[in-house]
Amino acid sequence: MEIRDYYDVIFKRRSVKKYDQTPLDEKTLEEISNQIKSLKPLYDNIKTEVKIIPLEQVETKKKQAPHYMAVFSEPKGNYLVNTGYMLQQMDLFLSGNDIGSCWQGSPRPKEDILKNSDLEFIIVMSFGKPKKSKELHREGASDFKRKPLSEISMVKDADKIVEAARLAPSAGNSQPWFFTGDENMIHAYGSKPYAVKEHKAPKVQKYNTISIGIAIYHLHVALERFGKKAEIVSDEKARTNAPENYEYVVSLKVE
Repeated sequence: MEIRDYYDVIFKRRSVKKYDQTPLDEKTLEEISNQIKSLKPLYDNIKTEVKIIPLEQVETKKKQAPHYMAVFSEPKGNYLVNTGYMLQQMDLFLSGNDIGSCWQGSPRPKEDILKNSDLEFIIVMSFGKPKKSKELHREGASDFKRKPLSEISMVKDADKIVEAARLAPSAGNSQPWFFTGDENMIHAYGSKPYAVKEHKAPKVQKYNTISIGIAIYHLHVALERFGKKAEIVSDEKARTNAPENYEYVVSLKVE
């Protein structure tokens, strides 16, 4: 599938929590592995690694799946945004091929897997066939529990683009994003963890930042769908004019 083809998947994807424990066949796993090799990073200068690991090599107590993808990254720059951007490509690929998946913050690879990477472990995504086929896809945008567009965006003349980001998955459905700008330049912001206890703030901030990367990939998909391209840039004016309780992340220059 081309990136623009994922636009329709965005409007029906669902985070699958319950799986058929039967492993996927070798051919399907090979196709998934090949797709991982073709992932496009948001930042070329950040080293990343994505490993497919079975349930037996994952520490998890619930929401078990037959397979997991573990993401490892060089911890620099916007590496968490980059992680969200990259792995969401797999979420849409899997959903588009009738395979369930879900971002998961608690499970982690077992120690021997962690030791086999020189990079920092970031997060896992579970995947496999859903326990019930009806739990794979939604009927449409009305099935999503999301904030209205007016609460997450002040972007002018780009509702069709931002709508794709509005439907993006996020940690705890927190929807920590806000967008400003216009059809030529979209600025992305992430919410500050101001409403959580101090000891939880770093974890909340981590997953919020990953979620921003997910939403940015959805923006890219929508832009491609409508015949546009985007370049990632940093905008100092946007940085210094962040909406209240939000922090500047990145901007998309649209062509």
